[in-house]
Amino acid sequence: MNALLPMPIVLPLLGAALSIMAFRHRIVQRMISLAVLSSTATISCILLIQADTSGPVVAQMSGWPAPFGITLIADRLAGIMLAVAAVMLISVLVYAIGQPGAERNHGAFHPVYLVLSAGVAAAFLTGDLFNLFVAFEMMLTASYVLLTLGGGREQIRSGMTYVVISLVASALFLTSLALIYSATGTVNMAQLAERFGDLPNGVRLAFGLLLFVVFGIKAALFPLFSWLPDSYPTAPSPITAVFAGLLTKVGVYAIIRTQTLFLDPGTRPGTLILVVASITMLVGVLGAIAQDDIPRILSFHIVSQIGYMIMGLGLFTVAGLAGALLYVIHHIIVKTTLFLTAGLVEVRAGSGRLAAIGGVSRVYPVLGLLFLLPALSLAGIPPLSGFVAKFALVEAGLSSAQYAVVAVSILVSLLTLFSMTKIWGGAFWGEVQLTDEASDPDDPPKGMGVMYLSVGFLVVLSLVVAIAAGPLYNLSARAADELLTPGQYVSEVLG
Repeated sequence: MNALLPMPIVLPLLGAALSIMAFRHRIVQRMISLAVLSSTATISCILLIQADTSGPVVAQMSGWPAPFGITLIADRLAGIMLAVAAVMLISVLVYAIGQPGAERNHGAFHPVYLVLSAGVAAAFLTGDLFNLFVAFEMMLTASYVLLTLGGGREQIRSGMTYVVISLVASALFLTSLALIYSATGTVNMAQLAERFGDLPNGVRLAFGLLLFVVFGIKAALFPLFSWLPDSYPTAPSPITAVFAGLLTKVGVYAIIRTQTLFLDPGTRPGTLILVVASITMLVGVLGAIAQDDIPRILSFHIVSQIGYMIMGLGLFTVAGLAGALLYVIHHIIVKTTLFLTAGLVEVRAGSGRLAAIGGVSRVYPVLGLLFLLPALSLAGIPPLSGFVAKFALVEAGLSSAQYAVVAVSILVSLLTLFSMTKIWGGAFWGEVQLTDEASDPDDPPKGMGVMYLSVGFLVVLSLVVAIAAGPLYNLSARAADELLTPGQYVSEVLG
C-alpha cells in the first residue's frame, strides 16, 4: 500500500512529460491525461479507504527515515481532500475537452494541467513544510500558465496580479520556514508537533499566526482576498472552475493541518479565527451582491464560503472540524459545477453579464436546471448538500456557545440566496435576450454534449453528497478527531 502513496504525484508528472512529447497530437494528449487522472482518482480512493480503516499510510522516500528524508503521509484529512480533488480534476478535464477553444488550441494545456494536479496532490500528501512550499510553487507556476492561456490583455494583467500576490505569500512562507527551523531544528511536521511544545507560548502563537497569514493569502481570507475576484473571471471557464474548486481549498487544508498539529488547546487563536471567518463571510457575500457579471459574482462567493470552513476550524471541536470538512467536500463539487455552468451560459447565450442576457432557461431548460440545483445548494436550501454542511456548522457553533458567528453564518446564507436569485432573475428568467455571439439552439457547437455530460455528473455528485451526508459526516468526524489528537499521526511518521 505504501508504494501507492507517491503515485498521485509521480503519475501526473510522468503524464506531463509524455504529453509534451505528444505536443502536436491533441488526441494522444487527451488519452494520456484521461488515463493518468483516472488512475490517480482510483489510487486516491484506495488511499482514503486504507487511511480510514487502518490508520495513516506513510512512505519514506529513498529509504531515508524521518525527519531526514521526504515523508509522504495520507491520513483521513489528506485522503478526503485527495479523493475529492481527483474526481473534480478529471470532470473539469472532460469539460475542457468539449469546450471550443479551451484546450484544443493550446498544446501546453495538458502538460501544465497535469503539473497542477501533481502540485495539488503533493500539497495534500507531504509531511514537511518545505515540500509543502515546493507544492505551492508547482501550483503557482502551472496556474500562471493556465491563467494566461490565449494571451489576452486582461488575462495577462490579472495573471500578473495573481503571481505578485502569490510571490509575496511565498516569500513570507520561506521566512516562516527559516524562523521555525532556527527555533526547532526541523521542518518535518510530525517532529514540529513534538518540538512546538517545548517553545514558549508566545513564540508558538507567533509561529501559528505567521503560518495563518501565509496560508490565509492562499485561501483568500479577509483582508487578503482582493486578488481572487480580480484574477479568476478572466480565465477560460474550465481553468476558473479548477481554481475556484481547488486552489483556495489547498490553502484551507494547510491552515487546518498546521493549526491543529502545531498548536495545543491553550495556544490556538480560536477567537481571532472566528472573527476573521465572520468578516470573510460578510465581505465576500456583499461583494457578490454588488457585481453584475456571473463569474465575478461566483468569485466573490468563493471568498464568502471560505469563511464557513474557517468558522469550523475556529471552533476547534470535533463537531466544528467535521462540519468544516463536510463543507469543503460540498463546496469543491458545487462551486466547480457553478463555474462550469457559467461557462455553458457564456457559450450558449454569448455573455455572462446579467445586463446583456435573459431568459436563458426558456431557451435552454436543461442549462437552467444544471445551474439551479448547485445554486440552491450553495445558498443552503434543504435538502441539498449545502444545507447539510451549514446545518452541521451551525449546530457545532451553538454547541460551543458561539452565537455571534452562527448569526453571521445564517445572515450570509440568506444574502447568498439573494445573490443567486439575482443571477437567476437576470440571466435565466424573464424575457429572452441573447447576444450576437450566442450559439444556435438547434445547432449546438461541437463538443457541447461532452460539456453537459461533465456538468451533469457533478450535479449528480452533489446530490449524492446530500444523500450520503450521514456517512460523509461520520467520516469527517473521524478525521476531525484524528486532527485534534495527532498522536497517531506523529507516531506513524517518526516510529
